[in-house]
Amino acid sequence: VQLQASGGGLVQAGGSLRLSCVVSGLTLRNRVMGWFRQAPGKEHEFVASISGSGGSTYYTDSVKGRFTISRDNGKNTVYLQMNSLKPEDTAVYYCATSPPFSTVIRTTKRGYEYWGQGTLVTVSS
Repeated sequence: VQLQASGGGLVQAGGSLRLSCVVSGLTLRNRVMGWFRQAPGKEHEFVASISGSGGSTYYTDSVKGRFTISRDNGKNTVYLQMNSLKPEDTAVYYCATSPPFSTVIRTTKRGYEYWGQGTLVTVSS
């Protein structure tokens, strides 16, 4: 199983980025997908999750209204659209997939089975 995250980069505050995570080696449609981030010197932080069908989503409070998680099961891909970025969003962003038939509200690392390698997002002020 491989999760390949991409789309990170350097952006000014107020700007936007779209992260992608392509999954190979398993079928996603029954699995919750999540995004986490880790800022320098800090613990992993939950960002967003999406149900297997894409019909339910869940966000941490700090990104609500700015970030949107979505998925395309036909492409085995999950996305994170990030708008109105702030310097405090600077972090390495990781995608992860849960075991099959999990609930969408999964905010801890132990709720996920496989992880990608991370993509760096840097927001300048």
